[in-house]
Parts: sequence; C-alpha cells; structure tokens
Amino acid sequence: MEHKKLADKIMVLGIDGMDPELTKYHLEKGLMPNLKKFLEMGSAREDLHLLGSHPTITPPMWTTLACGCHPYVHGVTDFWRQHPEKLDTYVYGLDSTNCRAEQLWNVFAEAGWNTLVWHWPGSSWPPSSDSPNLTVVDGTNPEGINMGTGQIWNEFIAVGSEETDVTTYKIAAGEMAHMCVITDLEDKQDGFDTHEYVHFMATSQEIRIVPEPRPKDQWGPHPATGGMSKQSMDISLGAIKPATGWANAPAEAKESTILFSRGLVRRPVLILKNSDGVYDTIALYKNKKAEEPIRLLKNGVFEQDIIDEAIKNDQKHEISRNMRILDMKPDGSAFRIWCSAETDINDDRVWSPKALFQEIKENVGLPQPVANLGSTDDQLIRDCMHENWRRYMKWQADCLHYMIENKKPDIIFTHIHNDDAEKHMYIHFAREGSELSPQPVENYVGYLEDISKQNDEYLGRFIHLLDEGWTILLVSDHGLTCNKTSETSQMVGAGIDTEDFVNWGFTTLTHDEKGAVAVDWTKTKAIKTRMNEVYINLKGKYSTGIVEPADKWELEEEIMTKMYQAISPKTGHRLVSLALRNKDAIHLGLGGPECGDIVFFTSEGYNNEHGCGLSTTLGAAHTSQSPIFAAAGKGIKKNFKTDRVIREIDVAPTVAVLGGVRMPANAEGAPVYQILTDY
Repeated sequence: MEHKKLADKIMVLGIDGMDPELTKYHLEKGLMPNLKKFLEMGSAREDLHLLGSHPTITPPMWTTLACGCHPYVHGVTDFWRQHPEKLDTYVYGLDSTNCRAEQLWNVFAEAGWNTLVWHWPGSSWPPSSDSPNLTVVDGTNPEGINMGTGQIWNEFIAVGSEETDVTTYKIAAGEMAHMCVITDLEDKQDGFDTHEYVHFMATSQEIRIVPEPRPKDQWGPHPATGGMSKQSMDISLGAIKPATGWANAPAEAKESTILFSRGLVRRPVLILKNSDGVYDTIALYKNKKAEEPIRLLKNGVFEQDIIDEAIKNDQKHEISRNMRILDMKPDGSAFRIWCSAETDINDDRVWSPKALFQEIKENVGLPQPVANLGSTDDQLIRDCMHENWRRYMKWQADCLHYMIENKKPDIIFTHIHNDDAEKHMYIHFAREGSELSPQPVENYVGYLEDISKQNDEYLGRFIHLLDEGWTILLVSDHGLTCNKTSETSQMVGAGIDTEDFVNWGFTTLTHDEKGAVAVDWTKTKAIKTRMNEVYINLKGKYSTGIVEPADKWELEEEIMTKMYQAISPKTGHRLVSLALRNKDAIHLGLGGPECGDIVFFTSEGYNNEHGCGLSTTLGAAHTSQSPIFAAAGKGIKKNFKTDRVIREIDVAPTVAVLGGVRMPANAEGAPVYQILTDY
C-alpha cells in the first residue's frame, strides 16, 4: 500500500555505536550544540532511545534498520555465518545475498526515487536490485569505504634510533606507547591482529576458529579489558646514521630507513634540521637517488594522502597513507612515527557504478583509511586515531554533499563507523574507580566526550539540509557499554568457549605433541562458537554428530541449567541473564536456521561492549547498548517528544510512510505515527 508522501528528500543518517544514554549526558553538558538544534527542529523520545533488536551487533542491526524486520526474518545474525556442516568454521556474513528480506532502498528505487546507499554494512553489497535509480557504495565491512577490499596493510609504528644498528620489521611485536629504543623485538601474536581481521573481511572466505584455552588455574571470568583494545602493533625499526650516498642531502642531515608492507618496501628517510639547528623534519624518499621526497613530515603535523607503493602477494599497488611524527629528539638521534593503513587508490570493486569512484577521487579526494591504534596511549588516541577519524568524517560528509549537488539523490541511506570503532579501543577503561585503566580514568571520559563532539560536528554538516526541504533521521544500530564490573564472562565473544563448556563436559579438547589444541568431535556434545550461540553436535545434521536427536531436548536443558548456575566468584551474581531454545528465541527476534540450538544473553555487568547483552543493557560512565533515534524536517513534528517505545524495526516503515512508498515486503515494524505531522 502506498500513501501520499510527507517528505520530498530523505536522509537516513546512521552513526554506528551512537549511544542515547551517553549522548544525552553530553548534550546536557553542552557538548553537542548541533544535536540540540536538531532536536528543537524535530522529534524524539525524551531519552533518545530506540529499542534495539538482537543481537546488538553491526551487520544484523543495520539490516534490521534497512528491512524493518528482525534477524529471525532477514537471516543476518552476526558478522559471521555458522558453516552448515562444520561447527568450528565461520563464513563472513556481510553479503547482501545472505539477506532474505527486501531492503527499503530497493522499494524507493522501484518507486522512481533517485536512491543512494553509502556504506551501509550488512545487506547492501552487492546491490540487490538492478534499478537504474540505485547507486551503492561499499557495505562489505563496517569501518570505512574500500577498507574491506582496498586496504593493503594495516597501520604500524616506525621507530628510528642511533642506539641500534639494525633495520628490521616485526609483526605484532606488541605495544609501544613511549619514545624508547627496542632491540629485542620478537614477532608474536599476543593480541588482536587487526590486519588479519581486515584481510578476512576482504576475502569473504571461511575461517576456522581454533580453540585457545587459558591454563586451568586462570579459568573464570575474564578481566573486562575488551578485545580489540589488545591488538598487537607492528614495529619498523631503523638505525639512524650520518647521511651518505644521497643525490640531494643537506649538510648534517641524518638518515634512516622505514620498512613498509611488512618489510617488502624500503623507504630511506632524511632527518633534517630547521633554521634554528633543531631536527624537526623527516623527508620520505623512494630511494636515495630521487631528487624530490615523497613527502616532508614535520614534527607533530598530521600528513594526509601520501601517495606511494605497496607490495602484497607479489603484486604492486598504488596506495595512499597518512603519517604523523609522534616524537623526535631535537638532536635527531631518535624518532617515532605513526603510519596509517595503506589503501589502494585504484580499487573500484565496491562502487556501483564503478565510474563514481574516479569521479569522487577527482572532485572530493581519496578515501581515507581508518585508525584503530592507541587504546593505552594518549597521543596515539588524540593525535592519530581521533584526528584520522575526524578527517575520514569530513571526507564522507564532503562526498555526500558532492552527491547531493551533482547527482541529485532523493533519498540517502548512509552509515559511518567512528563512534563504534573508537569506543571499542578504550570504553572499558572509563569506569570510575576501575583498577584496569592504564591512564587516569578522566582521560577516557575525555575521549568519550571527543567522540560525541565528532558526532555533533558530523551531524552539523547536514543540518542546513533541513532548511532546503530535506527530512533527516538520525539512527544507530546499538550503543556500547563501559562494563559495570571488572569481569566479563568467558561465554561472551565470537569464539569457542574452552573453559565453561569444557569444564561442564560438553566440549572436549585434544592436545598434540606440539601443544596444538583442537576439538575432539568424537566426544563433544555441544559447543559455544558464535556470539550468543550454542550448537548441539547432532547426528544427521553434522558430519561430526554424536548426539541422538531424541536426546537433544534433555541436553539443551542441562546446558541452560549450567549456564544459569554460572556465577561470578567476586559477586556471586549470575553471568547469564537469559538462555532460550532456538524456537523460543523468536520472542527476541532470533532463532531459525541461522542461529544456534540455544541463544543466550550475558548478564548486565559481565558483558562485552555490545553484542552479547540485551539491547536494554546499561553500563558505567553513562553508557548503554541501546541505539539512538531522532528525526527532523518536512513531515516531522517540531520540538516534539513522544513516549512511544520506538523499535528498531519501526524505522524502515516510518521512512516508507514519509516517502509515500509501500512497506518492504518483510517488514514487521510499524510507522512512528506519533512524530509525523499528518497524524
């Protein structure tokens, strides 16, 4: 059924991870003047909450926002899909072909609206309609345009010192937060290797989850330090010496080498004095015989769009990177440089039409890399991660304005990931009194304020559109919590639970003579793999199956009972708030063939930042896992507050009514009539 449209131009402005609790707190502190103006011009709940669906994870929730239905219906239930035959194997899930529901942008394109989908992760790529009215840019990853396909290598730190005579590149060598000389670096994997994560996203291949159990004397709830904040950092280490053999080296210049592409690309650098005799500049060269540098780096200055070459899998790529000198000794004896991820500047694989990529490059600029380093380092957070995301957000806002001015879209669906990506690095350190914070807690509280200011500045780029006849809906997929306690349950996360389920006798592990760990499927009755999911190793369903179908109900009951009995040794409180059979999980929007035999949620206070808890989960430091909702513009009541519970599945139907088009075929939600001017 179609209706008279209430709006002529519509923008669904998505900010991944934007939390209504934290946003309202910062709004009341006067940190978000653009949002204040937006709310005065439009409608929202007093608490800004949108009742989220489940699980509170990026791809399923953006798909819910696009289709107006729960994951039970659209089928996107995580970043990964469980392999239908192998219980220890995932398949990457940000692929529109996994979505069983109709996306709203296809409805608008069919109705003749010039429709732009700009980086909407979960169900937008590849385009699921061949309508000439539909333009789609990326959606294959959550973080940034071209990241999943065009990112060649991840960010790292380059160090130069006169106290070393070696030039080497060490992979995942650990965190280096201060100016120091490192001579005993080792390649190791002591944390989250973000490059491998990106590579997996780019290839969309299967990934086998290998058990990594802790020693039994360390079993129990984990310290609530988060996962992505532990990513390991690559280090390029170079010796500093007097400059020799250069085509054009000033007197008293020093030289060193930075290794890019994990050591495959060598770039000599000159360390230069200023007019006061202080070494404050590094000139990056392709080789010593080059007359001109690739770029001059000034101490403390963020340099953007440095064009260079990268090598991966024996292939050369023309890439762009950003860099910043973090520290430099005045005598030129040592330096430390942040080097961003490298992005292929010719990769147009996730642009439809492809010609749009070149047009954006020429008229707006190169896509910016994303930044995720620095959870324990104030300088890396403020000067690199925050600054890089600010520039990415400016680039994206510039792109959207270019599209509005030159392509004349009638409706835009757009998402940005700064809030989620940055908070994952340090939000768990923001709890007052936390013994885990590597810096003063007030630093982390300040970082969260910085993110809200980023969001407000980004929203402010589009407010003028309200005076030009546009209607804007501000939404997010979920929020992120700072944990209330110093523990998280072992059962949370997207991996195999090798403690509780082993201890309870449901999962059995084997160890070979080299110490490698594997699942013994001949003795494993059930396994917790994906977020919120437990799978029964059922005969007739899996090649490894040992559980008789007649015994499935009783085994599920035993597992759920054990889960409810799991308690924190510190507080005595339960770690699991809710555990349901697959058929019962429909009450929370889950279940069906994409979900496990048991779906569970972690108790408030023992959860990750998001994903494993109910969408109503609250955290410390004014945080929650709830998404946000506000709307303003033509068709929306001004300065209006509603007490209606607005659900994530209601967003798509509301946009459909605003545009006067039919509902998406699988929509379960209802329009938020209370905020519309004609109702």
